[in-house]
Amino acid sequence: MPSRRPLSRREWIAMLCAAPGAVPLLRTAAAAAPASPVSIARCSSYSEDVTAALAAMFDQLGGLNRLVGGKTVTIKVNMTGGPGTRLRGKAPALTHYTHPKVLGAAAYLMGRAGARRIRFVESAWASAGPLEDFMLDAGWNVRQLQAAASGVEFENTNALGRHQRYARFAVPGSAYMYPAYDLNQAFEETDVMVSMAKLKNHATCGVTLSLKNCFGSLPASIYGDDAGRDEPNEKPTSGRDQVGHEGNRQPSKSAPQELHFGASHDPGYRVPRIVADLSVARPIDLAIIDGVESVAGGEGPWIGGLRPVQPGLLLAGLNPVSTDAVATAVMGYNPRALRGTRPFRDCDNTLLLAEAHGAGSADLRRIEVRGLTIEQALYRYEG
Repeated sequence: MPSRRPLSRREWIAMLCAAPGAVPLLRTAAAAAPASPVSIARCSSYSEDVTAALAAMFDQLGGLNRLVGGKTVTIKVNMTGGPGTRLRGKAPALTHYTHPKVLGAAAYLMGRAGARRIRFVESAWASAGPLEDFMLDAGWNVRQLQAAASGVEFENTNALGRHQRYARFAVPGSAYMYPAYDLNQAFEETDVMVSMAKLKNHATCGVTLSLKNCFGSLPASIYGDDAGRDEPNEKPTSGRDQVGHEGNRQPSKSAPQELHFGASHDPGYRVPRIVADLSVARPIDLAIIDGVESVAGGEGPWIGGLRPVQPGLLLAGLNPVSTDAVATAVMGYNPRALRGTRPFRDCDNTLLLAEAHGAGSADLRRIEVRGLTIEQALYRYEG
């Protein structure tokens, strides 16, 4: 059995607040976390008017103008795994990648709302090359994305890219895994952080939504299997299993080191805590979840038993924890479930860990759902 270090006070609070009959005093930590409305819309296929659907959702959340007007917007997309890896021959955007039509629609609406600059970012799998090339390999029309609004840019955040240094993001309060994280400077040069995720399961974290999507913000140059020991390797060619998932090595010494190195090698313990740390170190201002077409059973085609699904949904919210809680419920799960209960069978609940950090509320009783109700949108990912 993988080792796990003793739970901190904050982690005990997260666990106890989720349990039936929890002591009211312990629930105060969860009650203090901010809650924000979440919008759900029906969008049966990508051939429908995705722009109109998103526009109505953003209006339900108070409008985009006040959020992005005159600002730099960074959109973290989900392109997990290489673009050549396919499920049943389907294009990745029809299974495990966020779809370029959702990207283009969001960029168009943000440009119309006065965004000064819109930057699409992703840590492209095993590559430090241009993100545009990675998108082209996935079959995306990059020119169409560039034309969606003025000031559209692309950045592969797997290494330095066009920047001269990394930006350091400290975890406020008591960090779970690392006291701070070194990320591509694009994440610092932004006013509005958007996580554009896919509505799908994850083999390690149970679900991968707007919070887990940001695990992909970590540059493999520092946190990858072939990261430099002392300094970043600016030409990474691997994933983050050794550092992030398994804790068999530290990141490059140029970055803050793991607080309890060697205490746990359990990915289901480690990855949810890294994600929860990132949720407060580099907060998300807008969460968008593409559930038009997706996959169930895992995050990508390398997971056995993966199957395509068509929930026909889009979700959006200004708080990632609240948005992910609603999305988890739409998938047919309890967003406050503990380890050992689906979808968190072999992992701790990222939503509760982020909630205990104060990132947002995962309590459905405190979250106003606009547009479709959870019951109307329900699409069970498991029987």
